[in-house]
Amino acid sequence: MKIHSIDDVEQLFLRDGHVEYAGEGINQLEHALQCAQLAEQAGASAALITAAFLHDIGHLLNPKGDTPSARGIDDQHQFVASHHLKSLFGQDVVAPVHLHVLGKRALCALASHYYDALSADSKRSLALQGGPLNTRELEDFMAMPYAEEAMALRRWDDLAKAPNRETPALEHFLRIARSVCVMQPGSNQ
Repeated sequence: MKIHSIDDVEQLFLRDGHVEYAGEGINQLEHALQCAQLAEQAGASAALITAAFLHDIGHLLNPKGDTPSARGIDDQHQFVASHHLKSLFGQDVVAPVHLHVLGKRALCALASHYYDALSADSKRSLALQGGPLNTRELEDFMAMPYAEEAMALRRWDDLAKAPNRETPALEHFLRIARSVCVMQPGSNQ
């Protein structure tokens, strides 16, 4: 499936949102809603809330089966997601999505307690993604635009794994996404 509109995002979540989220006891839609809710509760901008909502959509766009990291597969979901989202959103949405895996790698390099708190799947995927950043990689990452936003997104990502957490409905975050969408309805982009 290609993403050409916010309606396509909605259809993707309605069709595949029930897919389990990497052995975390929740599904993809629950994870997306929880992450966006955490961003909203933190007072993030509409763009960063949207990035939090859509950061893992690459898992749905490039399905590799249940828990690919357990089979030694890095699905590179951040690149799949940012590729699909760049026609709909500006860099204030796309860059944090694109960088959120580097954000995890940076946070692991900055604080050992961060790594210790990761779920088993996040630790497995971290190893496949290159492990904690080295000193030079960390300096380069920290100098990038949206590095701080990517790390904030990643912290919400870690907390967005609670079974049965109440969140606003899908439509709430679709409405926020529409508010920052750069492609207007009816355009041919």
